[in-house]
Amino acid sequence: MYKIVSKKELNPTVVQMEIEAPLVAAKAKPGQFIILRVDADGERIPLTVAGVNPASGAVKIIFQVVGATTTLLSRKNAGEYLQDFVGPLGVPTHTSGIKKVCIVGGGVGCAIAMPVAEEFHRLGADVTSIIGFRSKDLLILEEEFRAASNRLVVMTDDGSYARHGNVTAPLKEILESGERFDMIVAIGPLVMMKYVVLTAKPFGVPVTVSMNPIMIDGTGMCGGCRVTLVRDGRRVTKFTCVDGPDFNGYEIDFDEALSRGRMYCDFERHARDEACNLLRNA
Repeated sequence: MYKIVSKKELNPTVVQMEIEAPLVAAKAKPGQFIILRVDADGERIPLTVAGVNPASGAVKIIFQVVGATTTLLSRKNAGEYLQDFVGPLGVPTHTSGIKKVCIVGGGVGCAIAMPVAEEFHRLGADVTSIIGFRSKDLLILEEEFRAASNRLVVMTDDGSYARHGNVTAPLKEILESGERFDMIVAIGPLVMMKYVVLTAKPFGVPVTVSMNPIMIDGTGMCGGCRVTLVRDGRRVTKFTCVDGPDFNGYEIDFDEALSRGRMYCDFERHARDEACNLLRNA
């Protein structure tokens, strides 16, 4: 069992928790993830490591309440326990030799992008961060990004805070000005990452994207988290849990990934409704 050390609501649908997991905290790197179960009968879900404190043995996770399991998880409080908390899993984000980087985060994907920005900043890289949200009410981690960035641009789709528009607009302006990066790291909704790749392509800047498909075992056995890469005209299957979650953005078949991501929407909605009914009647 794994103790919830702290809990904080970052906005109406996003929750941050610290979990007592010293073995995970000792080894986890930015870009890696864990798989947890809320209780003995629960499903396994992957969540990215949003930060660690090796001294206290705490691991930070940030999640959006969208399905049955995240709804149940959000009802847990500090002092309560999770059944399982396994990790770190996946390959850490590549940071070696990167001197100038642009981090592009969208929505709750900023929870994944933030520790990556912090790691680049710690290593002495010049960090530009562009983060975007649908509205001011959904803004998270602004101050954390500001502390880890040499330059921060905040965007809102509806213009309710900071600059009006999506994250590709300032990225395109920066690239058109002649500025270049060793790497762009895009983390957020699939459609956002797709258009970050399309924006960067004319300028030849390497783009790393973080994929987060359906995942079950986290060891490469089930095949549920597969993604298709296109290399030299050949289609190559990779597994996000063991080969990723980071991939070359220019190789990802985003249309297939978007289609696969919609496969379980109805099932997830029904499961969430059932979980909410159970909680209301408890």
